[in-house]
Amino acid sequence: MKSKRLSESYCLGIESTADDFSVGISTFDGRIMANVISAYVPEEGGIHPREAARHHAEVASKVLEEAFMKSRIKPRDLSIIAFSQGPGLGPCLRTGATIARALSSYLNIPLVGVNHCIAHIEIGKLETNTKDPVTLYVSGGNTIVAAFDSGRYRVFGETLDIALGNCLDVFAREAGLRQKPGMPFGAVVEKLASKGTKLISLPYIVKGMDTSYSGLLTAAVNLLKKNVYRLEDLCYSLQETAFSMITEVTERALAHTEKKEVLLTGGVAANKRLQSMIKTVAEEHDARFCVVPSQFAIDNGAMIAWTGVLAYKHGIVTPIERSFVKLRWRLEEVEVPWIR
Repeated sequence: MKSKRLSESYCLGIESTADDFSVGISTFDGRIMANVISAYVPEEGGIHPREAARHHAEVASKVLEEAFMKSRIKPRDLSIIAFSQGPGLGPCLRTGATIARALSSYLNIPLVGVNHCIAHIEIGKLETNTKDPVTLYVSGGNTIVAAFDSGRYRVFGETLDIALGNCLDVFAREAGLRQKPGMPFGAVVEKLASKGTKLISLPYIVKGMDTSYSGLLTAAVNLLKKNVYRLEDLCYSLQETAFSMITEVTERALAHTEKKEVLLTGGVAANKRLQSMIKTVAEEHDARFCVVPSQFAIDNGAMIAWTGVLAYKHGIVTPIERSFVKLRWRLEEVEVPWIR
């Protein structure tokens, strides 16, 4: 019996690390057939893990159905199931893993656990045709500067406390800003920052190759409560300081590795000001600048599906009994045999 062509083999990926539940479907040659996302938006405060997990369980069947409709394939056409195994929030991860196990068992096809951080890098590389970049991955949960070396992605710099995206989100909530449909807190801050004109002095904390955002956030919130500066100027100053810190670390990694590509990925990658700063650094080092398309910047199932394909094609599968979630699964712990 002839084997399927790569374009006729499909992987379904389930993403559920935090507030988004998403299902993506990818062919084995990298065509994204579907990428459906349902976001949990809390009434107030940050993400409540158990409530987010409840949201994921409630919308799962609808999201799966929509993904199959968009891809125009049926469950029996799938070759593998991939899922975000970590890092992330326990209740959310477990919900996605349970659904993935059920599909894998019912369809009798292999299961592949995927590292969420690596998936952000791989979807960025796929969509921008990038081969060997220094990657700045910035989101609500992660802030990492990484590059491939000796069989794995290596972390050249990261946040020592809260992530850059989380810093912006918390400030937005403290300022009483509201999320709008299709516009997360980071985008709301970005819009206000574009109207800022005064650069206010705030803590700039880079320790070696790592950054720290908790002190910056505390200082910005304290100034906010004193009500002595315009909100637009505070947003502008917070953005400029936070972005300058991670841009410095990215430039150092680029100078050290001498790589010729820079990839910006993750939810905060959609920020135009951050894009401008990283692009300038890339140009100064004669490197090509690439940014992940906005539909793949936030957490999404397509990135899990595609990374699942890469892993499976190089012999990596996850037995059901070893498919437990890994809340603190670091990027550099994962072997990536698909890169030579």
